[in-house]
Amino acid sequence: MGLYNANNHQLLLPYTKLLASHVNQACHEQALSLFHHIHTTLSLILDPFVFPLALKCCAALRRPRLGTTIHAYTTKAFHNNAFIACALVDMYGKCVSVSSARNLFDEIPQRNVVVWNSMISLYCKHNDVSAARGLFESMNVAPNPSSFNCILAALCESSGAENGGCYEAIGFYRGMQVLGVRPNLITVLALLPVCVGVVALNLIKELHGYSIRNNIGWSRPHLSSGLVEAYGRCGCLGNARRIFDRMSEKDVVAWSSMVSVYALHGEVETALSLFQQMELARVRPDAITFLGVLKACSHAGLADEAQMYFRKMQSYYKVKASSDHYACLVDVLSRAGRLYEAYKVLREMPVKATAKAWGALLAACRSYGEMELAEVAGRVLFEIEPNNAGNYVLLASIYSAAGRFKEAERVRTEMKDRGVKSLPGSSWVIDHD
Repeated sequence: MGLYNANNHQLLLPYTKLLASHVNQACHEQALSLFHHIHTTLSLILDPFVFPLALKCCAALRRPRLGTTIHAYTTKAFHNNAFIACALVDMYGKCVSVSSARNLFDEIPQRNVVVWNSMISLYCKHNDVSAARGLFESMNVAPNPSSFNCILAALCESSGAENGGCYEAIGFYRGMQVLGVRPNLITVLALLPVCVGVVALNLIKELHGYSIRNNIGWSRPHLSSGLVEAYGRCGCLGNARRIFDRMSEKDVVAWSSMVSVYALHGEVETALSLFQQMELARVRPDAITFLGVLKACSHAGLADEAQMYFRKMQSYYKVKASSDHYACLVDVLSRAGRLYEAYKVLREMPVKATAKAWGALLAACRSYGEMELAEVAGRVLFEIEPNNAGNYVLLASIYSAAGRFKEAERVRTEMKDRGVKSLPGSSWVIDHD
């Protein structure tokens, strides 16, 4: 091969663009075929922009042997290139192991922030937030927003508010501010679910104001939809609706968020009216939209309407019903006292019924004094959730209410024999000061 020169770059450029197009469209096999053609047939010297694209395909297709072959070639030609180093770390992490990626990372002589972020991101994708934070703390270059974003998202996904994950995420975000790193759109989007998890309304307002002042994300519906969801779930329906109404382009996510928010707070007529407006606007509803609609029907006990929307979802919009949709249908039928219809849905549904669905039937059996179905639902729940004390207590109370004290005592004994214990009640309050 001759020396790399500007003429070579001009000849290689159209192939590089085509290769990038294949990769961006997830046509990884075509991309690797083109890479092979460039490498073996054309008398062109490959540059640092080609190899990361090929390595990305290797990672996507889980082709470690080809990836290591490319690694061997790049070690001779571009051993200090940060773009190739990032692609290699990612490929080894996805195709071989995280430890292999870390070994490669440790051997890279010059690591810029992008290389550091690649390794941190790998740890986060493998739910090893502790290792990600440890590596973050050892960075010898200044972090950028991406350094924080993947850890923020991982803290939100891997931990709930119950074990402090959301509080950790907020604390990590405050550290970002202390270091003077400016949040970007991805930062804000990662933090909004965290705010919902602990009802941190002031932080939602802070992020909202920051995004307005810095013109972050307002040309895209993602941020507006996220704010609608966050404000709505924290009880600020007015703020949620104002943002929704000001959106110039409302996609299915925005409509679904607003419908779900109204359903959550029992604003049934408004939720269903908004769904009708969505249809008139010719925005095609998806599975999440119908989940909000069914929840709204459940809140108001609109069993006939729920069945109508359920049929419409499947027959007209061709949306496949999930276990959550069936759980909502069972819940609304149970609340309306149509227990045997609910039981029929549970028996005939093509997906596995969840504990939530059986629990709705059991709770309704207590309200309507239905003993036979209560026994069926209770026994199923004991198998699905053997350690949920609430199911045992509920069935025992149904027996007691019917005067069947021996059966009630038998359930309590079974609960004791299985080592299931009732947890004491608790509550928590968020201080926004």
